[in-house]
Amino acid sequence: MKALELFSGLGGWRLALGDRGTVLTAYDVSEAANATYALNHGDLPKARELATVPRADLASHGADTWLLSPPCQPFCRMGNRHGLEDRRCRAFRHLMDLFGEAPPDRLVLENVEGFLGSDAHALLAERLQAHGLDRLDLRACPSRFGLPNQRPRVFIVASRRPLTARALPDLPPRPLADFLDAEEDEGLYLRPDILARHRHGMDFVTPEDRRSTCFIGGYGQRFVGGGSFLRTGKGVRRFSPSEVARLLGLPEGFRFPPEMSLEARYRLLGNGLSIPVAAWALDHL
Repeated sequence: MKALELFSGLGGWRLALGDRGTVLTAYDVSEAANATYALNHGDLPKARELATVPRADLASHGADTWLLSPPCQPFCRMGNRHGLEDRRCRAFRHLMDLFGEAPPDRLVLENVEGFLGSDAHALLAERLQAHGLDRLDLRACPSRFGLPNQRPRVFIVASRRPLTARALPDLPPRPLADFLDAEEDEGLYLRPDILARHRHGMDFVTPEDRRSTCFIGGYGQRFVGGGSFLRTGKGVRRFSPSEVARLLGLPEGFRFPPEMSLEARYRLLGNGLSIPVAAWALDHL
């Protein structure tokens, strides 16, 4: 596969692709995401707003595959669910127009479960059918892949070749202790006043537990519904960015620019892919 990585973020699709193919070019408007991508992958994504990229520019790369994770806020349970009317769907709508002019041979899209049945899902399905691509709508969660993290997602997999759904693995999740830093950051512990204010709505786990809730971009600032918090003998703390990265299946050597703020790291991780699940979706091609 010769792929374009669209809304590339941390480069999750590139990691999931592995030796199945090559990412020719990545696109993302986030300076923080692009700096992190370049640090880990050696290539700097194009800092272009996809809503304005001409068809000729995308076509010039010679890609036969699109890998994309459009913004999920228009479809997530905590979002406004405005779908295509949401301004954050401008880039997706534009890509669907370009798809109509020059469709790739393969496409894999990742998003939250609310994408299924949305107007954006209907638009994508119409484009795929009109250009003769077979399609699978898949649901998967990292908790089936041995990861103690609940992050249900949908993957729309399309190809000019006939597709067959593959069975989901059913690996028991490992304990959270396997994903924790050898030395914890004392600065991640919550102050007593913050814990007292939010504790009734927070999700608490221990190192022995084999589950955690989905970590969102606002983790660390949003205490209810933003991800799990770890109870230890010292108190309650946030998971560190490196611990969240492990729960996403990112490689041990994955790094952030040293000057990047803690909040920016959580934001990028919250928008990231679960690498083993994305790799499973790619296996359908």
